[in-house]
Amino acid sequence: MSSGLPSYEEAAAQVAAYARQLGRFRLSVERVELGRAPGRVLARHLSADRDQPPFARSTRDGFACRAVEASAHVPLAIAGATRAGEVPAGELPPGSAWEIMTGAAVPPGADAVAMLEHVEITNGNVKLAQKRTIAVGENIVAQGAQARKGDELLATGTAITAAQVALAAACGHAALEVFTRPRVAILTTGDEIVPVKSVPAPGQIRNSNGPMLAAMVVAAGGEPWILPTASDNARALDTALAQAAEADLLLITGGVSAGKFDLVEPALVRAGARFQFTGVRIQPGKPLVFGEMPRYQNAAGNVLNHTNDKARARLPVAPHTLPFFGLPGNPVSSAATFLLFAAPLLAALAGSSEPGPRFALAQLAPKSGKHEKAGLTRFLPAKYTFGATGQLPEVTLVPWQGSGDLAAMAHSNCFLVVPEEPSLQGPGGIVKVLLF
Repeated sequence: MSSGLPSYEEAAAQVAAYARQLGRFRLSVERVELGRAPGRVLARHLSADRDQPPFARSTRDGFACRAVEASAHVPLAIAGATRAGEVPAGELPPGSAWEIMTGAAVPPGADAVAMLEHVEITNGNVKLAQKRTIAVGENIVAQGAQARKGDELLATGTAITAAQVALAAACGHAALEVFTRPRVAILTTGDEIVPVKSVPAPGQIRNSNGPMLAAMVVAAGGEPWILPTASDNARALDTALAQAAEADLLLITGGVSAGKFDLVEPALVRAGARFQFTGVRIQPGKPLVFGEMPRYQNAAGNVLNHTNDKARARLPVAPHTLPFFGLPGNPVSSAATFLLFAAPLLAALAGSSEPGPRFALAQLAPKSGKHEKAGLTRFLPAKYTFGATGQLPEVTLVPWQGSGDLAAMAHSNCFLVVPEEPSLQGPGGIVKVLLF
């Protein structure tokens, strides 16, 4: 066990507690059309503008009737018909049935709808098939069964997907008030890093972490801001940290280990950072750093009041401090630690009421082998696939060559979670996975 380092659960709890504190800050709000709302977070609760549904409606093509009359298996005269979008011409007469389409309004007096497949039609009459009965309310959704006018349907902080868009549209909202996307500065460090379009010289690599993290930030509800790569020297790092001050969250990749040229932590110290933790008992991602630093300082190191800076057009969510994560430089480590720690904090910055990593259960595939390692929670690249109905999804480990293996991560859609204690079940056992 790594002495002095928090476990995954302990570190995650620290990040969650910090994220809750961010709720005291006022987030800016903007109004967006429904087509642009998915991926955003609702800033004002959504209420029903009328009863849902606004009238008793049929859920089947068939005949509206009185259940007691239809269940007597006597012929009922077809008194009328209503299609979806029409208003019934009148009340259902006694001893009658009313032809009705799916989604149409049920005529007053009817208390059930007999499905078209369950009736016999002869000479303008309809009769429920023998051996069938029908109950009051069958195949009808009563007016207001889903919601009453003025009911709150979606709470502030709800993440918007297609389902919320449909509900908003049903309530007459062509646009929604949402929180602005948090701005996330992404700083890659290292003399070996060159731009994506460059041809790397011997010993150099292209900047894959920047675009990867930018994509992950977008998926998590943020606005990525990729800063110029910082070289492995104090002056470059100090300049980059000062530039990042206008962001809502700072992600730094590389330079957080204990090597001679891992200079990020000293630079953060010079910037006045306060560390929540510097390392976690996980693999990959053990060198992860989390903390906050003051946004503005003068030459003497004193914090400046940002509210006097009229050149700033956009105030950050947390005005006085900038939360940051120092992510390991290897891409798999960087991705895993983002999902586990940075994404939940980003969700909180975005106003979400449900921040947190997405875990799920799965069945371990055959030939998975043993992967325990006492003292560390491990997150191994894996493939999560859905099987037959009623069965748990199956997870298969993806062969990989360590935390720099981008190809392995590209063939994965989750991480298999292996707990600190050697307790992972063999093939066929139920395990936890972290979804991308």
